[in-house]
Amino acid sequence: MKLLVTGAAGFIGANFVRLMLKGRGTGKYKVIAFDALTYAGNLANLKDFEEQEDFEFIKGDIRNPEQVETVMEDVGAVVNFAAESHVDRSILAGADFISTNIDGVRILAEAAVRHGVKRFIQVSTDEVYGSLESTGLFREDTPLHPNSPYSASKAAGDLLALAWQHTFGLPVIITRCSNNYGPYQFPEKLIPLFITNLMEDKKVPVYGDGMQVRDWIHVMDHCRAILIVLEKGRVGEVYNIGGGNERTNIDITRRILRLLRKDESFIEHVTDRPGHDRRYAIDASKITGELGWRPEVVFEAGLAETIEWYRNNESWWQAIKSGDYLNYYQQQYGRRGVIG
Repeated sequence: MKLLVTGAAGFIGANFVRLMLKGRGTGKYKVIAFDALTYAGNLANLKDFEEQEDFEFIKGDIRNPEQVETVMEDVGAVVNFAAESHVDRSILAGADFISTNIDGVRILAEAAVRHGVKRFIQVSTDEVYGSLESTGLFREDTPLHPNSPYSASKAAGDLLALAWQHTFGLPVIITRCSNNYGPYQFPEKLIPLFITNLMEDKKVPVYGDGMQVRDWIHVMDHCRAILIVLEKGRVGEVYNIGGGNERTNIDITRRILRLLRKDESFIEHVTDRPGHDRRYAIDASKITGELGWRPEVVFEAGLAETIEWYRNNESWWQAIKSGDYLNYYQQQYGRRGVIG
């Protein structure tokens, strides 16, 4: 099957491509990686696949109908990772979140209907549910209550996709996942930011008291769940994906400090961001019961392996922090037009 992966040069998208071409999806799909290469899209994330016959990279924007129409030709399935995703950025400037996370979904859905796509996976987030108190879990039937421009735009995109399923018969499935961590994560998010800051002997900024709770999942467990949903999920359904690893931000911070042999003098408490949700936690019983998926990576081992990856790939994250990673796109894509 010809599989269109949008946002393929980002953190989760690139790991999903890796799973499809070097993991459990190997030999089943021809992957078309489609990415606008905005600040979080890094072509270096896909360099391992440049010579593979079952891989093709195309630079394009899901907000551009002409580009989407061209790339959708003969596509059997779409997995949409393309999104603006950083809450802090959405608070400062929300326009790109509205255009990408809402109108981009509409443009993709319209093209997918025209081309008779057999599966359309809309990758979303648990943040669309809002914030939990000290007890309770997000279920698929939990009312949507997004609290940031980012989560509101994702909730709107989900509802648009489901409307296209109901009205036009587009075979949509929604996945909503908890916080991811792992290799290739852009170092503006908590875990890679703290790891790389500490490797440079810089302090780590902890919002408020650091008692915000998140359910952490390794990115490859998330990708394995999406693959199962792609192959076995029921059209029109929502599947929550969670790691069952609730941790406070301050606990995560202290774990990283210990693993990097740093003391707590490196913690810098900063003013909390506006509207910061206090707790997220996922009930993943639907996907485990229906599709047989379960997380495989134990959090403590996964965090240690993630730190080791950043140790072994210092040039990757240093290039991002310096801005030099943008030159990789210019050198590679500018010369060849298409990779693959």
